[in-house]
Amino acid sequence: MTTAKPKDPITVENWQHQDNLRWSFQNLSSILPTSPVSRGGEPTAKLHMMQMDLGSIELIEKHENEPSLTVRSVIQATNTDGWLVMHRGKVLVEEYFGTMNSVTDHLLMSVSKTLVGTVAGILNELGKLDLNLPITHYVPELATSGYAGATTRHLLDMRSGIKFSEEYMDPQAEVRLLEQAIGWAVREDTNPNPAQGMYEYLATLQAKTEHGGPFEYRSCETDALGWVCERAGGKKMQELLSELIWSQIGAQQDLVMGTDQFDVGMFDGGFNATLRDLARFGWIYVNKGVALNGKKIIDEAWITDTFTGDPDSRQAFEDSPGDNRMPGGMYRNQIWFPYPGSDVALALGIHGQMIYMNPNTNTVGVKLSSWPYPQDPGRLFPTIRAFDAIANHLAATQPA
Repeated sequence: MTTAKPKDPITVENWQHQDNLRWSFQNLSSILPTSPVSRGGEPTAKLHMMQMDLGSIELIEKHENEPSLTVRSVIQATNTDGWLVMHRGKVLVEEYFGTMNSVTDHLLMSVSKTLVGTVAGILNELGKLDLNLPITHYVPELATSGYAGATTRHLLDMRSGIKFSEEYMDPQAEVRLLEQAIGWAVREDTNPNPAQGMYEYLATLQAKTEHGGPFEYRSCETDALGWVCERAGGKKMQELLSELIWSQIGAQQDLVMGTDQFDVGMFDGGFNATLRDLARFGWIYVNKGVALNGKKIIDEAWITDTFTGDPDSRQAFEDSPGDNRMPGGMYRNQIWFPYPGSDVALALGIHGQMIYMNPNTNTVGVKLSSWPYPQDPGRLFPTIRAFDAIANHLAATQPA
C-alpha cells in the first residue's frame, strides 16, 4: 500500500475517484482551499509510548459464515492508512502504511462533526450559546429556510425536519449538491440549485417534517451548527476551534480546515489532522473533559450529557428512516453510540475515519483509512469490534 501521487493531475473533478483517495486524503491542501486552525504556543502534550502487540487479539463476536478475525486481519482488510491505540494515556500501538507518518494531516471526513459539536458544548458552558433557542436567534439569514423554528439542540442531535439526502452514490442528493455549491466538486448542468458557498446553500434548504422528530443523519446539520457557533462566539470557526480546543489539548501541529470559496469552513467533513492529535482530542471524552496535559477542555457535565442523552434519544434513533445498523444505539452531540449501553462512543467519517472512545476501559482508538466506497458496513463494523476486543483485552490484562 503506497501513497505515491497518481500519474494524472489531481483536481476538483477527480480527487474523490477511488484510485486517488489515498493520496487525496493526505494532501487536501494541494487540491482544495484550506485554512489553518492554530495549535497556539503551548507545549505539545507528550505521548508516552509503551508498545504492545495487539494484532493477534481475536474478535469476540463471530457472525454467521464469517471466518475468525483478529485485530491484525481487520487492519489489513480495511484500507488502513494509520491506526493508534491509547490506554490510560499511553500509546500501545501506532502504525502507518504507505508514506503516511506521524506528521501527516489526513482528511477526517465526518469525524469533523465531533470537533464542531465540542465547540458548541464549550460555548454553551460559557453562556454564549443557548441550545434551546431557535437558531435564527443567532443566524437570522435562515429565517426563510426550512431551518426556521429549529434549535441548536436539534442540530446537535440531527433531529431537525430538514430535507437533505445523504445518499453518497446519488449525484443529485443534497450532500453532493452541497459539494458543488462550495467548490469541492465540479458544478453539473443538472444541478438545480444555483447557490454559491456554504451559507448561501444552507439558506436554500427546506423542511420536510417538524423539528424534533426522529434522528436522521444529515451533514447539513453540522454546517448550520458551525454557522450558529460562529455567530454565538463572535469569531470564525478557525479562531473558535483554536482558542477553545486545539491550542489547549497540546496538539503537535495546526489543524487544517477545508473551506469553501469564501473561506467558510466545510464543518461537516473538511478537517484534517494527524493520528496523534486525534488521540489527544479523543482523550477528553474518555477523561471527563480533561486533556492529557491536565487542562480542562470542557465541563464534565457535557461529557455526561453526551453519554446519557435525552430520555427519548434512543427511541429517536430507533425511529430513524435510515438503517443505522446499530440496534439500541443513539446519536448525541455529534457522536455515535453503537450499543444499547453508553460504554462506547464513536466519531465516524465516511471512507473509514474513526475515533473510538471507551471511558470504562480508558481506551482511545483512532483509525484513518481510504475505503473505496463512502459507506461499507463490511469494513466499519469489524473495525468497531476490533477496538472492542482490544478494550476488553486491556481491561482484563492491565488492571488499574
